[in-house]
Amino acid sequence: MRIGFVTTTYLPSRNGVATSTALFAQGLRELGHDVTIYAPNHPARPPAEAGVQRLPSTMMGAPSDYPILLWPNPAVVAGLPLKGTDIFHTMHPFLPGMLARLWGRRFQTPTVFTAHTQYEQYLHYAPLVPRRMSRSLTRSHVATFARSVDQVLVPGRAMEEMLRQYGFAGDVQLMPNPVNLSAFEAADTPQVRREVRERYGLEANAPLIISLGRLAAEKNLGVMLDAFAQARARRPELRLLVVGDGPVRSALEAQAPENAVFTGAVPYAEVPALLAAADVFVTASTSEVLPMSMIEALAAGTPLVAARSPAAEDLIHSRSGPASNGLIREAEAQALAEGLLEALDPATLPQMQLAARASAQNYDLRARAAALAKVYEELLARR
Repeated sequence: MRIGFVTTTYLPSRNGVATSTALFAQGLRELGHDVTIYAPNHPARPPAEAGVQRLPSTMMGAPSDYPILLWPNPAVVAGLPLKGTDIFHTMHPFLPGMLARLWGRRFQTPTVFTAHTQYEQYLHYAPLVPRRMSRSLTRSHVATFARSVDQVLVPGRAMEEMLRQYGFAGDVQLMPNPVNLSAFEAADTPQVRREVRERYGLEANAPLIISLGRLAAEKNLGVMLDAFAQARARRPELRLLVVGDGPVRSALEAQAPENAVFTGAVPYAEVPALLAAADVFVTASTSEVLPMSMIEALAAGTPLVAARSPAAEDLIHSRSGPASNGLIREAEAQALAEGLLEALDPATLPQMQLAARASAQNYDLRARAAALAKVYEELLARR
């Protein structure tokens, strides 16, 4: 099959949608399919990108890692390899989705939409529209767009519930984000753990908590830092590694307690080693659907301590006990601190780490890519 992914964010941008899109493309190509990615032009893109078509975009008013896609003019579209595409698949219901739908209709091919995001949690990025109005408009647009495509996919059940709340009553299929397990298995060694800790000045045997993701207001990172401070008050040997960059980094570093280390942005190739070097992954975010960072932590054998959220409910198998791959707590500093201390208990941590690795098998790249290809094949057979 010839598949076209149309997305508003792609590598080298560092976020879950960009990463999952790249992984799905990799898995589909390994199965023998031809995948072309249509994405905004990124100022830091590599000089040569096989299978990637960059579309006009602007950095005006955009975060440094998020170029804003513009509507391509007819001359740009005429130069794209659209003809012969069997499936158009978009990750967004806004401009990229409208392009995918338009191209699908033009070439009489099915269009697939994966709803990745709780869009209402990100309305503060559009401050010119009153919040109540923007919430209503967002709900109406997402539901209308979902009704206009041939298949809707969601990475987690919480997204299906959100679409139902928005008024979409059509068919929804579950399609979790993938992870390349082999990269995380290779990083899970004592040598890698030692090298990572030495790089960031962390003691070899100190209990290490890791947070990984974009440093943005919707991630509730202040609560996460407070939870670490409270846990460290009872166990002073605890250390925290904050991996990522974003608009609130400076403010977080100013309020961070002692023994919290900020790495800044890191290449994706380093993520498996960073996660494997840690003992527990923490997140206070309640806006996530099924973030790559949490799946990757499980693949590295790093249990989750997470604020109650749709992602946590989907990923964490039980809320306490040694057979759990993580713990769910309320999105409050004291509750998360108690969760960190419970997860880091030497009597239960090894069993939780084993459970984390086992649960990651559900997200193996090969299996997820094959499942996505089957969705496409069924759509083409119906068409």
